[in-house]
Amino acid sequence: MRILIADDEPVSRRMLQVLLVKWGYEVIAVEDGDAAWEKMKAPDAPRMALLDWMMPGQNGVEVCRALRNQRPEPYTYMLLLTAKDAKESVVEGLESGADDYLTKPFNPQELKARIRVGLRLLDLEDNLVQAREVMRFKATHDTLTGVWNRGAILETLDKEIWRSRREGQSLGVLIADLDHFKSVNDTYGHLAGDAVLQEISKRMQADVRPYDSVGRYGGEEFLVLFPGCNTSAARDAADRLRKSICRGLVETPAGNLAVTMSIGGVSTAEWPKDNPSQILQMADSALYRAKEEGRNRVVMAGAADHEEAQRASLELSPSGQQKE
Repeated sequence: MRILIADDEPVSRRMLQVLLVKWGYEVIAVEDGDAAWEKMKAPDAPRMALLDWMMPGQNGVEVCRALRNQRPEPYTYMLLLTAKDAKESVVEGLESGADDYLTKPFNPQELKARIRVGLRLLDLEDNLVQAREVMRFKATHDTLTGVWNRGAILETLDKEIWRSRREGQSLGVLIADLDHFKSVNDTYGHLAGDAVLQEISKRMQADVRPYDSVGRYGGEEFLVLFPGCNTSAARDAADRLRKSICRGLVETPAGNLAVTMSIGGVSTAEWPKDNPSQILQMADSALYRAKEEGRNRVVMAGAADHEEAQRASLELSPSGQQKE
């Protein structure tokens, strides 16, 4: 554990440093509040700080307040060292964001105990943050494959369509479907099917850019988003995905299986005013044609798919219910 010491008195600062090093802590020592603030706002800042209340530049209270306002996470435990013992001063220090205070001159064993309290609180904070992130991941990712789940990828689609429209950019949208996947489950069992889905997801994620998005759209269907891709670029990206899927056999509990994928795609560049539902309808129509034409291929949506999507949207009421 690294601990920051900020104290303008050399003797006091040195005494603190000797004690903390003796207790096994790594120490960063500075002599004023401005230097303390520079250290504490850095990405790799210490998680615990002992701040003298009265210092040149920013005082300890001001440093506490600035840190709480700017960086709520990761949490930093801050202990004020002060010669003030009036209740009003204590309240001011704690309200600034300090976690605890110690009145000078202090007892070394009391300081040691308060640091241990701080360490316990930081451990608790880290555990809570980790649990929150696990819950957040489970809420947005598919349990089996680890890619975005249906709700999350559709939400991302909405955001990317509106962003591309606002910035005058194009978005490539693909619906990819594993060929003959039902026969994999029927012939080799669901464990083999699960292994196929997991491996295919890994291959797809490895083949896209960091800012592209892959999500499980349905059982064996995936929705893939390529920001900045026009029709030609989206077709090339889709064909790279298709080739990566069928490049090698997939290892499963039932043996190694050959897997192929059909992909239907669309680029918003040609239809910038279409909404997410219409874009998905077009990609789905293109996917259907890829299946009809023999599978293991990429088909990009064209004018006929656009007209079909327009007709479908007109047949629905604003609430999404079929008109009588």
